[in-house]
Amino acid sequence: MKMLVNLIILINFAKFFECKEFRFDYKYYEETDGYLKYNVIPAPWHDARQRCLFEGAELASPINLRMLKVLKEIRSQSKGPGAALWTGVHATFSKGDYFSIRGVPLARMPITWSLNEPDNFENCEDCLILTSNGTVADVSCHDSFPYACFKKKTSAITDCGTTDPEYTLDVRTGSCYKFHKAGLIWSQAFMVCAAEGGHLAVIDTVGEQQVLKDVFAKYPQKTLYNTKYPENAHVGFCDWGEMGTYTTIHGDRLEDLIAASKGGWMAWQPYNSTLGGVSENCGSINRAGLYDDIWCNVPAGFICEKSPDSLIELR
Repeated sequence: MKMLVNLIILINFAKFFECKEFRFDYKYYEETDGYLKYNVIPAPWHDARQRCLFEGAELASPINLRMLKVLKEIRSQSKGPGAALWTGVHATFSKGDYFSIRGVPLARMPITWSLNEPDNFENCEDCLILTSNGTVADVSCHDSFPYACFKKKTSAITDCGTTDPEYTLDVRTGSCYKFHKAGLIWSQAFMVCAAEGGHLAVIDTVGEQQVLKDVFAKYPQKTLYNTKYPENAHVGFCDWGEMGTYTTIHGDRLEDLIAASKGGWMAWQPYNSTLGGVSENCGSINRAGLYDDIWCNVPAGFICEKSPDSLIELR
């Protein structure tokens, strides 16, 4: 059975490389020589930029007529006559100095301002949207709009099915892993892993416990930053606000996985300590690969896990 699954994965990899796809949720546009993804759920500009970045792409900007044409086409998918689309054009570094995410100045872009724009209303409009008639307007970066992410065509796909070279395939589990050295709170770590096509790592076998221990060992304390707990790394379990009842992000009871993996909690854990009235509701592992409960709002390094075919459309 395992050989059959591996064969299916290899076949899909072959199709993946043949088509030079980036991710199954991105569409190739010949005019731009790249891939775009329309994100229909509105978000503030900084969140949109960050989501695109974590997916290995960038917030799309109308840097030339070809890209403008495609963005107008994508914008037409937005609902309502006044629907608009974020662009990656911003002046967040220097008021009035608009550049794309890649540093292309606004003066070089084939754009037309909407009537009475730009007006920099209340001196707080530093991000540009593409409006329903194809013109642009400055708005507050804190407003929420749909957006498009762009990735230039590439064939540099790793054996983990991603352009991110930091993901490494481990033959012991058949999964790919990436350790994030920059500490984030648990919910942000969850979002980053999801954007990268994976999830916060879940230990479900003895072998995987050792794998995560090995991954963590490659990053000593001095290599980590923005973390108060360099001996802990966020992984994929929490108690969902139900004190002491821990489940994985996939819905499995942690006690079942502990029994299956013969692993378990580190000594005296879960302690469920309270800090400022907040309990330890989220999951982490220590450097021995053992579970430890941790505060969800405390930044820590984290481990993402993904299947090699998670970003490939299965045909």
